[in-house]
Amino acid sequence: MIDIKLIKDINILLHQAYDSTLDEIYALLKQIDDIENEQDFDAIKEAREDIRINGTVSWDGNRRNKKR
Repeated sequence: MIDIKLIKDINILLHQAYDSTLDEIYALLKQIDDIENEQDFDAIKEAREDIRINGTVSWDGNRRNKKR
């Protein structure tokens, strides 16, 4: 007959490995999110700089101004 304690020990180890894997996946997803946020901020900065230099206005903003 299989030792119950051995099965419980194996189960604990499997859960720890599973938690560890989830932690690693979460860390990788967090890195991806951080990179995407940085890219979004860079795009916003570039758009603001373009507006500052070229004085551009979005098409939506342009249409709103013409309706007035």
